[in-house]
Amino acid sequence: MAGTGTLFHLFPNLYFVDLCLYQTGYERCDPGHFFGPFVWKQYLFHYVLSGKGTFCVIDQHNEEKVYKIHAGQGFLIFPGQLTHYHADMEDPWEYTWIEFNGVRVEEVLMNCNMSITSPIYRPVNTYFSSKLRNTMLEMAFPEKSSTDFYSIGDLYKCMDYLIRSSQSSSSVSEKTPLDAYIKKATQFIEQNFYKNISIEDIASHCNISRGYLDRITKQQTGQSPQELLFKYRMSKAAQLLRLTGLSIKQIGKEVGYPDQLRFSRAFRKAYGLPPSQWRAQETAKKNIT
Repeated sequence: MAGTGTLFHLFPNLYFVDLCLYQTGYERCDPGHFFGPFVWKQYLFHYVLSGKGTFCVIDQHNEEKVYKIHAGQGFLIFPGQLTHYHADMEDPWEYTWIEFNGVRVEEVLMNCNMSITSPIYRPVNTYFSSKLRNTMLEMAFPEKSSTDFYSIGDLYKCMDYLIRSSQSSSSVSEKTPLDAYIKKATQFIEQNFYKNISIEDIASHCNISRGYLDRITKQQTGQSPQELLFKYRMSKAAQLLRLTGLSIKQIGKEVGYPDQLRFSRAFRKAYGLPPSQWRAQETAKKNIT
């Protein structure tokens, strides 16, 4: 069932690694407008501008979680989640959205009180919430002359407003121990991904057991420590393939895979193609644009 007014824009430049924008959009829904079930490959955040609706997600235990959401709130869909959502029959919602990903997304989510088990955006700071709303609308209706850098800059603003609107003035310094552990683990990965590090090394750096690290990482991010390390390495590998002339073997070493065959298998698992073919495909796209 189509919405009353729908608009979306695809973002063609995937050279950004820390935060990458995939699409933006806006929709004013008809009563009962339904979307899904669907599984997204990236993160998808909706900000509800007016009206209300229902967001449903199948959790890791195969149970359906149902959330009622109204204007001024939002909801975040995580990669790989099966979700569906629909507008209220009496007061259908109007929303704007951004689809994004990147190696620093987990850091953002840790700072805005959102996780795979807590996907609803409930702002406590109305000033920054309105800034988030306005920036997302600007992204949904971009100027024709704006560049990719302008768009990615808006994405960074959204992440900043998302964090600041989710934190009261008294809560900024009141991080939970879990947040501190995940942040410390993430920073260790970012600083040592090119080395032959193990999950035990990450846990040791955080002064906790591997089992506890695995449990809290899955709880807070929906991913295991292995997946976080793998994702970060492959994102850096993709960046090097796009932007440098380094050989496949050299790039593998740069991201912690001294064995070229092992690196090629890992990259193919992440992107569906061997590194050489993926690089050729990206080069062809660049030449077309």
